[in-house]
Amino acid sequence: MRPPPEALSLLREGCLDPESFKEFKLVKRTQLSHNVAKFRFALPTPNSVLGLPIGQHMSCRGKDNQGEDVIKPYTPTTLDSDIGYFDLVIKGRFKYQPGQVRVFGMLAGGTSIAPMFQVTRAILENPNDNTIVHLIYANVSYEDILLKAPEGWDGGVGFISKEMIQDQCPAPAPDIQILRCGPPPMNKAMAAHLDVLGYTPQMQFQF
Repeated sequence: MRPPPEALSLLREGCLDPESFKEFKLVKRTQLSHNVAKFRFALPTPNSVLGLPIGQHMSCRGKDNQGEDVIKPYTPTTLDSDIGYFDLVIKGRFKYQPGQVRVFGMLAGGTSIAPMFQVTRAILENPNDNTIVHLIYANVSYEDILLKAPEGWDGGVGFISKEMIQDQCPAPAPDIQILRCGPPPMNKAMAAHLDVLGYTPQMQFQF
């Protein structure tokens, strides 16, 4: 695990190396929901601190349950006042099955449209899959929109708001799921909006 480059100048003395990944021992795993777990990692000594600035993320490398290498950014849920360990809350791998939900709400930003496009295309190309898709896709400018179709845009503009999600995505229900994928600040904002709107952890998945 290592901090992102933008955090280097802010790092206090801690256990992370900005130039290379370091190994930390997993000491406890707590299941929080059907596909979310909290992982506690031990730092080198009982008095060690992680040393990551508040609000920053670090790159984590490991293998998923299918043996594939994965590198993803995570923000610890602990602070440097938690001495000797740090916690990461991690959601399980997404595997799409036709008809697994009635409706998908999708929130994507920039290049993170890729997994949404793949799931949507799989639905559209399967004549037996009646899953409905609602997509909100955010970009800095019109020129940044990937995989766009016709020229011209008369849709919404601005940041994805709580009201926009409420208007465009399916309401909270046991048979819907909200998929989100974007830069860490966007993911954090979307998670906060979804929580306020009443979407449970089981109704959400972050790529």
